[in-house]
Amino acid sequence: MSRDCAALPGDPPGGRRAALVWGIGVAVYFVAVIFRTSLGVAGLDAADRFDVNASALSAFSILQLLVYAGMQIPVGLMVDRLGTRKVLTLGVVLFTAGQLAFAFSPSYGTALAARALLGCGDAMTFISVLRLGSRWFPARRGPFVAQVAALFGMAGNLVSTLVVSRMLEGLGWTATFAGSAAAGAIVLVLLVLFLRDHPEGAEPPSAVRTGAAFVRRQLALSWREPGTRLGMWVHFTTQFPAMVFLLLWGLPFLVEAQRLSRETAGWLLTLVVVSNMVVGLVYGQVIARHHAARAPLALGTAAATAAVWAATLAHPGGRAPLWLLITLCAVLGACGPASMIGFDFARPANPPERQGTASGIVNMGGFVASMTTLLAVGVLLDATGDDYGVAFSSVLALQALGVTQILRLRARTVRLERERLVASRVEAVHVPV
Repeated sequence: MSRDCAALPGDPPGGRRAALVWGIGVAVYFVAVIFRTSLGVAGLDAADRFDVNASALSAFSILQLLVYAGMQIPVGLMVDRLGTRKVLTLGVVLFTAGQLAFAFSPSYGTALAARALLGCGDAMTFISVLRLGSRWFPARRGPFVAQVAALFGMAGNLVSTLVVSRMLEGLGWTATFAGSAAAGAIVLVLLVLFLRDHPEGAEPPSAVRTGAAFVRRQLALSWREPGTRLGMWVHFTTQFPAMVFLLLWGLPFLVEAQRLSRETAGWLLTLVVVSNMVVGLVYGQVIARHHAARAPLALGTAAATAAVWAATLAHPGGRAPLWLLITLCAVLGACGPASMIGFDFARPANPPERQGTASGIVNMGGFVASMTTLLAVGVLLDATGDDYGVAFSSVLALQALGVTQILRLRARTVRLERERLVASRVEAVHVPV
């Protein structure tokens, strides 16, 4: 079996202990996603509880994305400076407090503040888990480890859909959200007792950390790497179509424009999540074995997404057949795994002491695209009298921008990766005596 990504000198050994430690970090991310997506099944309950209209309700999602995206670079810097354990601990405390506050919020304003607090804690989880994986597993396992972490995130989404929704029906608002906060307390105990930043004897070299100068240097060096910028544009181009569909506009599109029942629309949204989980495992295995497949997979996913969206929106009469909508949702499920490829470009381009910062830059790409599209779709719907064909054309426009940037940066990034791999092997062989 050919491998395009060979083992590098000084790679962590992986193994059972690595899986256990990393598993604690993944459990934290799993709980964070449950809390993040719990509002998605409680939208109608929230509208009744706080007596708000659809526009005010959508502010919950936009604010949460805004906080999440805005925190990515600061969190990346924090991970590089403080380590994974401290940042994850802070994240758990914040998102658990946010979930509890949301449970007892007496007004719309306090509920909005609670979601912002939750979003702030949530923003600290995924980058930390990526950093933890790179510290405990060999580089060749990086793509698969990252995809499995994302898989557990989607499992958290399923828990919200299948469990939290039923808890709301049976227990009510306060008991559901306050009770779910117990999961945050459990992972906090596991984190404090058992999680470690790296294996014994594998502490990374200390960086020069001098306040604002350290921050500027980390950002400048990370951004200067073509691999970091390529990773950001891959994430930008591939993540947002599914994010926008699942987070806000998928259900209205399927019910209002395609005239499906809410039950059928719900099953189609679930299909996006299931497809994401399946494709994530496949992409992770492929990239771990054939590193050169990264760009073709990312570009192929973007092309397939654009093609199916265009076919759906251009269908005569404005209503697509069910088989085409099923195809659309299955293809949208590949967007999340494809966005993870962005981290696989940034990882080899940056040394260990800059992994958090580089991951933050990459992760910001998809969320900026998501916020832009969420706003654009809403504005275009208002301007055109709910013409979903025109509104969702913004998806195609942003994808075209992203693909242009990917093609521009791809060749240089691959060339630098090869040069560094050769240099690392030569350095490992010619050890001075």
